[in-house]
Amino acid sequence: MAERRFIVEADGGSRGNPGPAGYGAVVRDGDTGRILVEAAEYIGTATNNVAEYRGLIAGLRAARELDPEARVDVRMDSKLVVEQMSGRWKIKHPDMQPLAAEAREVFPRGRVGYEWIPRERNKDADRLANEAMDAGKAGKQWEPKVRPAAPVLATDPEPLPEPAAPKAGWGADLGITTTLVLLRHGETALTPQKRFSGSTGSDPELSARGRWQAERAAEALAGRGTVQAVVCSPMLRTRQTAEAVAVRLGLEVRVEEGLRELDFGAWEGLTFAEVQERHPADLDAWLASTKARPTGSSESFASLTQRVSVARDKILARYAGKTVLVVSHVSPIKTLVRLALGAPPDAIYRMELSAASICAVQYYGDGNASLRLLNDTGHLR
Repeated sequence: MAERRFIVEADGGSRGNPGPAGYGAVVRDGDTGRILVEAAEYIGTATNNVAEYRGLIAGLRAARELDPEARVDVRMDSKLVVEQMSGRWKIKHPDMQPLAAEAREVFPRGRVGYEWIPRERNKDADRLANEAMDAGKAGKQWEPKVRPAAPVLATDPEPLPEPAAPKAGWGADLGITTTLVLLRHGETALTPQKRFSGSTGSDPELSARGRWQAERAAEALAGRGTVQAVVCSPMLRTRQTAEAVAVRLGLEVRVEEGLRELDFGAWEGLTFAEVQERHPADLDAWLASTKARPTGSSESFASLTQRVSVARDKILARYAGKTVLVVSHVSPIKTLVRLALGAPPDAIYRMELSAASICAVQYYGDGNASLRLLNDTGHLR
């Protein structure tokens, strides 16, 4: 199935700046220009910029509700918001920083592009913002009205191109870089038997060999001397692996919930052959689509991608310019690698990731990323 594309047009306004404020947003089909969703809200007393950011967030969330794997082109007449979200302008105002961070968490990095448009081409979002403010003035909540679908203006520019690949060492300075060193946890009793072990199973501890692997990884990472922070999944096996490294480096471990393994539901503790025998239809569907879930599971690879992307962006924001050890599991690490490469979702099935192996991804100030290391197990030989 072809990737869907949405156009989000958003605006916000304040009658007084600060004063009574509201926002409006529309989501259009990227091919036909038809309006799919309208959103607006009166938000009380606020500034124009706060209202504009609130409109952006509402538009992105509405697009995600339609398809969390879509690509989104945001068009706004706020030069400030467009330049800040594109990473070209710094966000200095304390009221804007959390709103920008919230907007970035809606879709994975690289799936949203921003474009400034003149106000006359943002009439629908502007209209909705004013309707919201009018409703607030009357002491009411804004309610959507039924309207015919509107086409995109013929003068609209071509869709934004795919993000350019990073050209480290070949062009202009790409700004502050942050490196995530990705360490898969050491073996548990289930690992050599190749049994599904996710976030809702028995939460096994490291085996004797797994503890040995964690110590060898700690020794190798200490020898490199570059890791400045340690973050891990909340599962016992990842915490034990992370603690082995952190003790050697003299660092504390920070737990990030979004780094946990996929929920494998009824497949927890089973081998692939056992799942194939007991749940053949569900397994076939899971292997065919990243939107399918394991039997009885609460999440798919698509939803895992969303939470892993949010966790990644939180880590990059907290540790900008540093080298961070991220201790996690097969699925989250493969997802981070896939996203860094801009590879299709089914690329996760084409990667080998051994227990206690090390990968590394470098993230640049312009939003691009570069895979520097994959499945390194030299420290275990």
